[in-house]
Amino acid sequence: MFRQLKSLSLVLFFLTSAGWAQSAGDQGLETLTVDQAITLALERNPQVLSARARTDILEGQIKQVKSQAYPAISMNTSALRWRDPGILNSSSFDKLPAEFKDFLDAPAANLFGYDVTVAQPLYTAGKIGTALQLAKLEREGVGIDVTKSEQDIKIQVVRAFYGLLLAEKQLDIVQDTVKQRERHLAMARTRYEGGVATEVDVLRSEVSVANARPQLLRAENGIRYARSLLNHLLARPTDFPTKAAGDLGFRKVEPRPLEEIVTAAFSGRPELQRLRLNEKEAEAQKKLANAESRLRADLNGAYGFSARELSNLVDPNFTRWSISVSVNVPLFDGGRRDGLVEQAVANERIVKLARSETEDNVHLQAQTAVDELKRADQTVEAAEASVTEAERVLKLMEENYRYGAATTLDVQDAQTAVLVARMNLFQSLFDHTVARAELRYVTGLDPLEKNDVQQVNP
Repeated sequence: MFRQLKSLSLVLFFLTSAGWAQSAGDQGLETLTVDQAITLALERNPQVLSARARTDILEGQIKQVKSQAYPAISMNTSALRWRDPGILNSSSFDKLPAEFKDFLDAPAANLFGYDVTVAQPLYTAGKIGTALQLAKLEREGVGIDVTKSEQDIKIQVVRAFYGLLLAEKQLDIVQDTVKQRERHLAMARTRYEGGVATEVDVLRSEVSVANARPQLLRAENGIRYARSLLNHLLARPTDFPTKAAGDLGFRKVEPRPLEEIVTAAFSGRPELQRLRLNEKEAEAQKKLANAESRLRADLNGAYGFSARELSNLVDPNFTRWSISVSVNVPLFDGGRRDGLVEQAVANERIVKLARSETEDNVHLQAQTAVDELKRADQTVEAAEASVTEAERVLKLMEENYRYGAATTLDVQDAQTAVLVARMNLFQSLFDHTVARAELRYVTGLDPLEKNDVQQVNP
């Protein structure tokens, strides 16, 4: 029986360890798709987490405001030891007979008591209701702020993710170029040994290979920088070996008319939604400021016992109670209410100006995004044609050089043209991919299109 239990314990241990290992692997994925990178950033990025934490603060503030409308109940106890000379300090005390003075001695005494007090606002000129409305508006605004933070992180992750892909493609291009030049160098040496090429051809090929080495180092540094930027957004160590799984594909998109895009942006952009809420908050603040000079009524009550002897604290004859309604009408506050109203009016004007300015900026962003997408679209088509032509020219030049119909300079020029053309193509593909995401971001949509989501092959 003991052996069976021991075997079962070992099995459970290994299963649990495997589960932990799987969980740890999920948390430390090296290869990520763009949607996985965004999900990880939303879970761990401090900017998003701090925005979400503000919702908890607002929930607490709403409870605090609501409490002002409810009765406040408290229990008070007291124990007093006191002596009051009373009449002994009277100016006419010296005129009393001596025997009467002895009778008026003031000994010390005790006084014990406890009571329950209740305070209930009856009328506040709408101050509590307005404060509650403000808190609810701010809670909605904080939700919009969370959406804005998430949108900002998403577009940053999209840029960084495809920036890493671009850096990897650029490294591949430079490595291929180095291999091409090394093959050409080997060909030049073979031709030189065969007596059909000069030493100058070999030296030129060696210089061409050497000139490609710094480009290779720059490409490797570019990958390190792009990876550190993505890791920063994912709240990872900057040197974490994150790999981007995906490709810089091209998908032609015909943007909607600019006015439709602007209309959608005005409706969908979180910052504009927030400013419209701020306008409502400014109106409520003005209403709250005006209520400062209005009537307020409160109900106050107390019930308890007061006695010199502890044994009498339960005797109904020593009951003490009171009930009162207080009405407060401000007559002069030194200009406090006027100052609050002026602040509220100015704040309302500032919010309206901020919304107008933001709408202008959004309109400009929409125009820029449409123009950038069109430019990237045309650039990709031109770059694809340039790569095809450059590769064809390089192939012809290498064939011609093999048969002595072209010089080393002709081959090097063709190699450089292919390098530049391929670099331009992938840069254009990167620009086009990011431009599509930027256009969706401008309109308030998710920057990541579903068609861009790719899965990692197992």
